[in-house]
Amino acid sequence: MNVAGKPTRTIWPAADGASVEIIDQTRLPHRYEIATLRTLDDAAHAISAMLVRGAPLIGATAAYGMWLALRADPSDAALTHAYDTLYATRPTAVNLRWALDRVRTAVSPLTPADRAAATRDLAAALCDEDVAINHAIGQAGLALIRDLAATKPAGQPVNILTHCNAGWLATVDWGTATSPIYQAHDAGIPVHVWVDETRPRNQGFHLTAWELLNHGVPHTCIVDNAGGHLMQHGQVDLVIVGTDRTTATGDVCNKIGTYLKALAAHDNGVPFYVALPSPTIDWTVRDGVREIPIEERGAHEVTHVSGLTTDGEVASLQIPPTGSPAANPAFDVTPARLVTGLLTERGLCPATHAGLAQLFPDHAQIS
Repeated sequence: MNVAGKPTRTIWPAADGASVEIIDQTRLPHRYEIATLRTLDDAAHAISAMLVRGAPLIGATAAYGMWLALRADPSDAALTHAYDTLYATRPTAVNLRWALDRVRTAVSPLTPADRAAATRDLAAALCDEDVAINHAIGQAGLALIRDLAATKPAGQPVNILTHCNAGWLATVDWGTATSPIYQAHDAGIPVHVWVDETRPRNQGFHLTAWELLNHGVPHTCIVDNAGGHLMQHGQVDLVIVGTDRTTATGDVCNKIGTYLKALAAHDNGVPFYVALPSPTIDWTVRDGVREIPIEERGAHEVTHVSGLTTDGEVASLQIPPTGSPAANPAFDVTPARLVTGLLTERGLCPATHAGLAQLFPDHAQIS
């Protein structure tokens, strides 16, 4: 997608052939900075500190992190250490394990001398694969938006609410939940996006609004608690969110607050869709509420907020009184019964095991 009119991905090999460059998403939206990853520890820090975030991009970064590790030491011990180090960074997003398993399976049989180059090529291929998957997800969602647009008065936009950032910043390009939006916008279909703040890290305001603004998509920023009100008053035509892990039975784990949006949508008859690349499906999990580990992040994300001051400086401000404790569960699980449908690279399906199995018969197994 575009940054200041220039097509840009979120991660790419650096020109020096020995490092990887990323958009440092902790600096957005007020600073646009490129960070360079040179070592395994750099890649692990980028994931854990959320310089990169979003399940697909986490997986891509982990693959490149394996390459950086094997460039320095291609031994069996180093391969195991790199896998374990990267796997420990974010426990919820299943793409992380998927990417690490892909790399380890592919390069373990190789001689140490061949491992680094093979890992670099595989990481690049995984990035290209992610872009193709997300474009295909957009095609599936575009049909929904086109159908809704046909029911609207001429010139009236399709109003879409999204939560957190499942945009191109969460992937290598296109995004998942935003891919249908970008494709509709580029096709000339009027769309408007309600962007909620997504506390505590404000990925909606900091990331989704920034990327929509750069691509020229009409949008409005709202507080997290406004979504239900807008749905009650007919100002939301559909909800599209992303996911960090989807169970084999259609439960969806996404950024904290997604469950509340699904409840509001269900109560108001608003279609609630989840856009997901197939690597996000965890075929080993049946019950998302009980089986998916929910990452508990630091209290500082809740107690402090960063923003641009009137002097043009980025500052961090404390919100609650000093001494008040804070809890920070980073994700929640939306039960499949609240999901209208799942948008995948192979099309739209019901949020059920049968629906997923029909699209992915090669993977549909529950342990």
